[in-house]
Amino acid sequence: MKLNKTIAQLIVRRTMQIIPNSVNVMDENGIIIASGDVARLNQRHTGAILVLRNNRAIEIDDELAKKWNYEARAGINLPITYLGSNIGVVGISGDPNNVRPYAELVKMAAELIVEQSALLEKERWDRRYKEEFVLQLVRGGLSHKQISQQATFFQLEARAYTVILIKLQSATAENLQLLLAHFEHHFSNIATAVVDLDKVILIYPLTHNLDALKRSKILLELIPNTLSIGNYRIVVGMSVSTLSQLDFAYQTALQTLNYVEGIHSKKILHFFLDYKLPALLADFVHSWQGKELLAPFHTLIEHDDCRLLLKTLQQYFLSNCDLSHASQKLFIHPNTLRYRLNKIERITSLFFNKIDDKFILFLGAVSLK
Repeated sequence: MKLNKTIAQLIVRRTMQIIPNSVNVMDENGIIIASGDVARLNQRHTGAILVLRNNRAIEIDDELAKKWNYEARAGINLPITYLGSNIGVVGISGDPNNVRPYAELVKMAAELIVEQSALLEKERWDRRYKEEFVLQLVRGGLSHKQISQQATFFQLEARAYTVILIKLQSATAENLQLLLAHFEHHFSNIATAVVDLDKVILIYPLTHNLDALKRSKILLELIPNTLSIGNYRIVVGMSVSTLSQLDFAYQTALQTLNYVEGIHSKKILHFFLDYKLPALLADFVHSWQGKELLAPFHTLIEHDDCRLLLKTLQQYFLSNCDLSHASQKLFIHPNTLRYRLNKIERITSLFFNKIDDKFILFLGAVSLK
C-alpha cells in the first residue's frame, strides 16, 4: 500500500471537518503531499522524517520549530500504519498541549481511510480479474485446467448455467454505469462482464430448468426501475452443465439477439429456446451452401421493394403456417395472404407443398432481414 495524493487529500479534508486545526499528510519520504495550508505542499517535513525513523509520535513546540528553521511547525506528528508498516505521517498543526486530545483520533481516522481505500482498490481489482475471466470463458479461450483453477478462485460452483445478454438500445455511459451498479448492489453473486459499450453479459446460475426461469419474473428484476422500458433487451442463451460450455451459451444468446433485432421484435425478453432453429442456422446462411440454397430469394428481393412479401413470409412461418393466425397478425384477409404466398411461389419457383422448397422458403424467411 502506498500513500498517494488522492488518499492524503481525503484524510486532510475529512479530519479538518472535525477539528479546527490544519492537518498535513506526509509520504514515506517525509514530503508533504496534502495540507490544510496549500503553501506547504511538496516541502520536506523534518518532524515526519523523525517519526518514520523512530516509529513513534513526535511533538514539536515553538522552540523546536525555530531550532529546525521552521522546516516543521509546532504540532504533533504520528505515523500512519497499514498492515504493520509505516506508509506515511499525519501531522496536526498547533500548540502540542492544545492538539494532543485530537492526535490519536486523527491518526485512527487516517488509518481507517487508508484501509477503506485499500479495500476498495482490492475490490476493483477483483472485479476486473473476474470480468476478464468471464470474457475468456465466453470466448472459449481457456483450458479445462485454467477454468477449474479460476472458478475455484472466484467461487463459481460446478453447476448448470446460462448466459444472459442485456442489450441497451440507447447506449450511454450513464445507462451502462446504472446497470452495472444495479448488478453489484442486488446481484453481487452473479458474474458479469461488459462485452461492448451497449452489451453486458451475466453468467447466470440455474436452480431450475429454463422453462421455470421463463415462467418467473426474476429476469425483469435484473433491470433497474430507472431504466425505461423499451431501452433494453434481455436475451437468454442455452443451458449448459459446465463452465467450459459457456462459449456455446453465449453464442446462442448473441445469435438470438441478432435474429430478434432483424425481425424488429418489440418484446423485451427473449429465449434461445423460442428461436432455436433460426439462431442455429444464422452462420449457415453465410456459407457457400447457404448462399446457393437462398439464390432464388435474390429474385424475390428484386420484386419486393417494400419487403412486403418477405415480411408476409416471415409472419406465415412465425404463425406455424396457420393462414388464419398469420392473416390476423398481418391485419389482412386470409385470401390476401393466399395471394401473396402464391406470388412468392411464382417469383421464386419454390412451392410450399414441396418439402425441400418449403425448407428453403423457411430458411430465407428466418435469415433475411
